[in-house]
Amino acid sequence: MARAGARVFLVARREALLRQATEDIARSGGQAAFCAADVADQAALLEAIGAAERTFGPIAGLFANAGTGGRFSALTEYDDALFESVLRTNLMSAYWAIKRVLPGMYARGGGSIVVTGSMASSRGMPHNVAYVASKHALLGLARAAAAEAAPHKVRVNCVLPGLIETPMLMQLDPQASPEAIRARLAANVPLGQIGTADELAQLVCFLLSERASHITAQTLAVDGGILGTLIPR
Repeated sequence: MARAGARVFLVARREALLRQATEDIARSGGQAAFCAADVADQAALLEAIGAAERTFGPIAGLFANAGTGGRFSALTEYDDALFESVLRTNLMSAYWAIKRVLPGMYARGGGSIVVTGSMASSRGMPHNVAYVASKHALLGLARAAAAEAAPHKVRVNCVLPGLIETPMLMQLDPQASPEAIRARLAANVPLGQIGTADELAQLVCFLLSERASHITAQTLAVDGGILGTLIPR
């Protein structure tokens, strides 16, 4: 986004990583600032959005990308407090952020919002009830927001990452090497490889830009073909 000319305001929990990313953007000629906050904390999230407006002015685009996986457990044994915690991060944070930025976008007659769903937004998965429930609900939130926002020329879309190489994915089997994990997961992808964060970022950048000016209420998967195919083995 910074390379495309956007002024980027980053919000996440780890200040050291935020500072590094901001410095990297500045060194490459972009503009960026940050606020360290846990988006599962409503007050902290709203303060971070306020800081973004004070730093760069009105918000034209929102990428609600925070997510947590919870833990694998049978539904009958799932911890209630953890279930609520996963929903606060994956669902409520996006709801709070969208609710906060929409009035300004309405007033200016435009804007773009992208939320990060998951293959679990459209498929059931065993032993992961909090994650699946939150990601299903997030897709519904995006569609509802898109329907309301369209008359105001504000677009809302949902991206569905497949097997993307991230720290969370690569920790699925702490005993296996990264190479072994990649090979095992790639066997489930029609394109024969897992994806990269950059491949997802390219789509998000497009959706947030004016190049996607007639695209809203859409669900787009970056999954190497998993959701759209049935491969007999």
